[in-house]
Amino acid sequence: MLFSVTAVAVLAATLFGSTYTNSQVVGTTLAASSNDSMSQKIHDMGGLKLVMPQAFAAVDCDNIEEGRNVVSFDLYARSADLPILGGKTYQAMTFSGQVPGPTLRVTQGDVVMMTLTIPEDEPTPHGNDMHASQMHSGPFGKVMPGESRTYCYVAEVPGTFKYHCSGVDIAAMDQHVLSGMYGMTIVDPIKGYKPLVVDKTAVNEDGNIVIDRQRHSADALEFQLQYAQLYLNDEGGYDQGKMFRHETTYTVVNGMSFGYVPNAAHNELILGDAKKNIFVVQPWNSPDLAQYQSQLLFVEAGQHVRIFIENQANEPVFWHIVGEIIDRVTQGNVVQAKGTETYEIGGSQGAIMDVVFDEPGVYAAVNHDYAAIFTGAASIFVAGDPFGLNEQLGTNAQSYAELLGNPSDAIPPSGKNTIEHPKVNLHGLYTDERADELKSELGL
Repeated sequence: MLFSVTAVAVLAATLFGSTYTNSQVVGTTLAASSNDSMSQKIHDMGGLKLVMPQAFAAVDCDNIEEGRNVVSFDLYARSADLPILGGKTYQAMTFSGQVPGPTLRVTQGDVVMMTLTIPEDEPTPHGNDMHASQMHSGPFGKVMPGESRTYCYVAEVPGTFKYHCSGVDIAAMDQHVLSGMYGMTIVDPIKGYKPLVVDKTAVNEDGNIVIDRQRHSADALEFQLQYAQLYLNDEGGYDQGKMFRHETTYTVVNGMSFGYVPNAAHNELILGDAKKNIFVVQPWNSPDLAQYQSQLLFVEAGQHVRIFIENQANEPVFWHIVGEIIDRVTQGNVVQAKGTETYEIGGSQGAIMDVVFDEPGVYAAVNHDYAAIFTGAASIFVAGDPFGLNEQLGTNAQSYAELLGNPSDAIPPSGKNTIEHPKVNLHGLYTDERADELKSELGL
């Protein structure tokens, strides 16, 4: 190896500062040493702040160009114990009491005014690195407990972008991010999204098979899915050693493993028995779990669906829908693929998936890494009325969303070309305090 494990630890501590929290220091952290020679050399180089180029300047929040729309994005940091599979909890770190953090949605050309506040009782500093920005790293640095920091930037490039607890001055960035301090920014193209064209086949009047080109409006029903891993010890603390060895404890989608699978109410509706599971894995069945009870994702058959994907952690996401083909993949404002079965999304990368579910049915969206599927990365879409519930209930709904609602954490803020969800239910890895706030905001 080029550097010893000890040398790497010293390098990290010198470049990024030394703000490991207690849960990381004990038992699972690479131990720093007294390698004074290497430490001094790195110190003499100036550390991260002087080494990194400052190619772009932040926007002066007090001197924003006239005509720019300004979107304020206020976050606070909060450590909290949140549930995982098996009735246990883990030591989470959150933006604004939820994992992932709130989604920011703006239009290309908007100015984002980001403010991060660290409560006085938070045990560690945090920062916020927003990948939608093009600016030097200085504003991403640590914010101490009891303090706030604001910075501004122009969202120039459309697409989906990660934001996360920054590594500037924060040596424990890996712990903070992989414990839940991540979120997504959606930057809509200034001219809106493009209509979706899907090629099918048909038999014409002469008996020949021909291309049947179907056009869908740019307007779409929208979802957001953010993928990550948890690396935990038996006490629910972050285990850096497992992270280095890629030993995933759970794979999570929007913070939860198997968060979008049937629950007891679905069992009752479809099978007539709340205790008879529709799906092989239903770990979040009970309504007593409140915001943590699993929910399904409902769409209309034949409807244009737009899904914003972000890979927030270490492992690749091989995004696939069992029983469907992805009609279009966009990154930035550039179409990357059409009619593809699976699309790979690397760490700290996103994509926009356009899909039309052609027939009523049940479809599983998965990370087509089998280890990821079995540790939590399976999310169920139900298109149309495959179970005949309209007849059973005497209704005429185009999707079960009209009857049961879609989960709040899977619905991004509205933007250009958004079709509003007919009904929303409270669901997500939220603290109870945050859940109460969202109930009020959503009118639930």
